[in-house]
Amino acid sequence: MLHRPTSPVLSTPATLLPAGSYDGTSNPLSIASSWIYKLVNAGSYSQWIYVGNTAGLQPGEGFTMKGTSGTDLLDPAQTGTFNNPGGAQRYDFRGKPNDGNITVVLGAGAATLTGNPYPSALHLNAFLLDPSNVVITGGTAYFWEQDKSVNSHYLSAYKGGYGAYAPVSLLSDGIYTPPVFNSYNQDGSLNTGTPASGSGTPIQRRYSPIGQGFLLNGTAAGTAIFRNSHRIFVKEASGGSQFEKSAGIQKPESRQETVTPVSHIKFNTIINNQFTRQLALAFTPDATDGVDPGVDAVNISTDLPNDLGFWLENASYVIEGINFDLSKQIPLVVKAAVNSTFKFYISDIINFDQAQPVYLYDMLDGSYHNIAQTPFQVSVAPGIYTERFKITFTSKTLGVRDYDSDTQFFIFHNDVQSSVTAVNPGMLPIESYKLYDVNSRMVRSENNLTADLRYAFSTSGLSAGVYIAVFHTNDGRRLTGKIIISAGSH
Repeated sequence: MLHRPTSPVLSTPATLLPAGSYDGTSNPLSIASSWIYKLVNAGSYSQWIYVGNTAGLQPGEGFTMKGTSGTDLLDPAQTGTFNNPGGAQRYDFRGKPNDGNITVVLGAGAATLTGNPYPSALHLNAFLLDPSNVVITGGTAYFWEQDKSVNSHYLSAYKGGYGAYAPVSLLSDGIYTPPVFNSYNQDGSLNTGTPASGSGTPIQRRYSPIGQGFLLNGTAAGTAIFRNSHRIFVKEASGGSQFEKSAGIQKPESRQETVTPVSHIKFNTIINNQFTRQLALAFTPDATDGVDPGVDAVNISTDLPNDLGFWLENASYVIEGINFDLSKQIPLVVKAAVNSTFKFYISDIINFDQAQPVYLYDMLDGSYHNIAQTPFQVSVAPGIYTERFKITFTSKTLGVRDYDSDTQFFIFHNDVQSSVTAVNPGMLPIESYKLYDVNSRMVRSENNLTADLRYAFSTSGLSAGVYIAVFHTNDGRRLTGKIIISAGSH
């Protein structure tokens, strides 16, 4: 189906080289079949299926393929554009165009490589949000990007990763967060000895161009269906339908749609000055505080030793949607395998109040940092932190200032009795107590509390150091206090 154009209407078939041939050429056009693989309902990298030049590919099955080397200076249309000026091969696809329903197989916790199977643009939002495609995990598509400066056949030389696209709603622009570029071992596992380096680029994903591949994960055994109703006439261009590799900019033409911009903030975090992890927080009235399909995108790069994500239902997410409220706190999960630095800042504010402060709250010292104005860098000891850092929209200290002056709440450490003591003259409806160490590990807790004038919780056996005491009320309030346990208080 791959041809070399020789005129505006004529072309010659490419040669599909046998296994063991690793380099394709431009003129005559030949494809090295050693690199043609597919991924169907796979739970690991080792389950890629070799296609080569003998097996078939069903409509909707995505595949990998290496490009060609050399040059082909033939200009078949006399437009000043060569078939291959060096590293940019033109292919003429010949064959019967796909039409109608096309089904791809998905499995629980497994990945399938698929993509736009039609000879026209695919309305990716319509496909991902189709009610019959509920087995697509999170209604999310993942796109491979890689460092194009790496020119090697060896997987161990690759640098790349998967970016996440959440459609949010049918007529939205959706949200795409680029990947972190990781290094890999030859067996496909993450090379933890070589730190991640670099990140992908923002690419418009709402209209998926002809031939664009992407990865789907499954929530259960089932199928996803491409339909003609998901197709749309849109020419490839940077503003709407954009292939992973940049193409010449054309004026997009499409059937007119009323597009609703998604209000969202993009957070960038530079980790150890090696790579940037981007997160996106979307504001949509229909979002809940739980996982919303089509809105929240789970982080599939969970094997990174140092990383960051939104902490949602005990998993890391790169995109989260909420119904905006000034009082909300959005937990982050910070993972550090070694002593690490995390530099937080906001890269973009889209269709949202530019004057709204956005704070990174550090529970360790109770500090707030307006990262909408100034980047904030913090050093983190090894560990996984799910309670320490949160995104907030107010710097109001949680605790006594949440109440009027007549209802105060005081937290301190009683060195004589070796206890965390809280005085509650306003009889606030306290429900639970938790104590965290400097690594955000919970070391003490008590539940099913009731309103009382005074509370005392033993710290016997705890090491000397700084701790954070957290009290929750039954009306959703959170009262925090930093305490210091000295060596002589035991």
